[in-house]
Amino acid sequence: MTTTHGHVPARRPRRSDARLNRERLIATAQEVFAEAGPEASLNEVARRAGVGPGTLYRHFPNRSALLTAILRDRIETLCELAETLSSSESADDALTQWLRAFLAHARVNQGLGGALMVEEPVALGFDCHRLILNTAAELLARAQRQGTARADLTADDLVQLVVGIALSTARSHDAEQPDRLLTLVLDAAYGTPLRNE
Repeated sequence: MTTTHGHVPARRPRRSDARLNRERLIATAQEVFAEAGPEASLNEVARRAGVGPGTLYRHFPNRSALLTAILRDRIETLCELAETLSSSESADDALTQWLRAFLAHARVNQGLGGALMVEEPVALGFDCHRLILNTAAELLARAQRQGTARADLTADDLVQLVVGIALSTARSHDAEQPDRLLTLVLDAAYGTPLRNE
């Protein structure tokens, strides 16, 4: 189409409604699943997000797709935190703060991760364990080079220990216990390696 002056009008930018709807659905689903678990009503997610069920299913054709999007969003946020800490904190402090954030993540997302355990990384579109492990490895390597983290510690050790704390305190009535246990892990991480006599 041309104007009376023969100029082609500029094309209007694509509306961002779809992107905003997707982001709103993910944020709302996180709230709904936090309240009712990963089996919560998807219709309730759509209702609270202010969209129809059809809009939800256009973005997320099934529950697994929505859970995956939430988990990916949270893991990407966790990994972005590591980058921020690495650029602004000492190596030891960055590792410590990130492990505390990872513990909080592991405790909040137990049900979500369990609901996706049947999925392979290829089906999910990303390998959540590998992303977390790589992030932990980068932070630990920096702390070992520049800080006091013991040289015989591995990223897999740290990740398994933190996940273990999250699992073992899932039903604890002591709100301070997870942090106390992580403090013990951190004390060991920065301690002197044990040697067999």
